[in-house]
Amino acid sequence: MLVSLLYVSQPTGPVTTSVTSTILKSSTLKNKNADISGVLCQGTGLYMQVLEGERSKVNHLFCRIIGDSRHHNIELLCMEEIKQRKFDQWSMALVHLNAQDPMVKMNHPEFNPYASTAKDAMNILDELVKTGWPIVSTDP
Repeated sequence: MLVSLLYVSQPTGPVTTSVTSTILKSSTLKNKNADISGVLCQGTGLYMQVLEGERSKVNHLFCRIIGDSRHHNIELLCMEEIKQRKFDQWSMALVHLNAQDPMVKMNHPEFNPYASTAKDAMNILDELVKTGWPIVSTDP
């Protein structure tokens, strides 16, 4: 059974290029081996991520994320069964959320994933993937 899981968290320390690169490099290989796909949206003080795959594998990965000292204020926004993946082309991809991004600034200046419905958060994530800052795919 395929599921999609959406969560939001905050980094415990500064989010640097090296921190992000380490996360992406590690997650790409592990996710590929576990047949998990997804996208990570990273902004100033915020991570929002979708994980897709077989339910037990996604659950296992989410439990590891909860135990990861680089995250705090982790909140599960949604987990649902899906018929097909939205992000099957990536074992992990990165979308930079930037307050200066015109799409974020003009269309969603009030966006707060902790206060949003799961549907609203997913719709905004979908818009960011389509029209936001460039996506950096970590797949070869």
